[in-house]
Amino acid sequence: MTAPQPIPARPRGKRRTEILDAAATLFAARGFHGVSIEEIGAAVGISGPALYRHFTGKQALLTEMLLDISERLRTSGAERVTAATTPQEALDSLVTGHIDFSLTHPALITVHDRELGNVPEPSRRRIRRLQRLYVEEWVTVLTELHPSCPTTHLRAATHAVLGLLNSTPHSATELPPHTMAPLLRHQAHAALAAVNTH
Repeated sequence: MTAPQPIPARPRGKRRTEILDAAATLFAARGFHGVSIEEIGAAVGISGPALYRHFTGKQALLTEMLLDISERLRTSGAERVTAATTPQEALDSLVTGHIDFSLTHPALITVHDRELGNVPEPSRRRIRRLQRLYVEEWVTVLTELHPSCPTTHLRAATHAVLGLLNSTPHSATELPPHTMAPLLRHQAHAALAAVNTH
């Protein structure tokens, strides 16, 4: 079986990607309100006013950041499930993909947890819908593996495991990714196997 690939970046200009990455790092470190447009621009070597050629403002930048990663996770999850030949393979692929995301983008996890409330409500609803669809990919696979387990139980277990995997801003600070990844994988599969004990 071919190894699952990391969540692909969406095509966009290199400068735009640099701005989003720099903003995620700054927002994670100092909060949305603690970072100015000028500081984001300086982080990528452009002036604050020049940044407005790429984004209409700081809120628009945050909105695209969180919409983009939510869309990418949902799309990647669906592709992984579709490509798998068995439910267990699909689950393995979902776990691997999310671990790759969580180890590669801890700043995005922090920003989402703290700053989603600063996204305009229509976009916030869209982000939450994309996240629900992503969770349902996991629930569908788990239902095939544990058909006698209530869906509500499987959904709760999925949220718990995603919380575990999204702990990397705190849990992965002392271990390198090649050590942290198998640890997270073992913990995730152990937690999901425990749904049989309900």
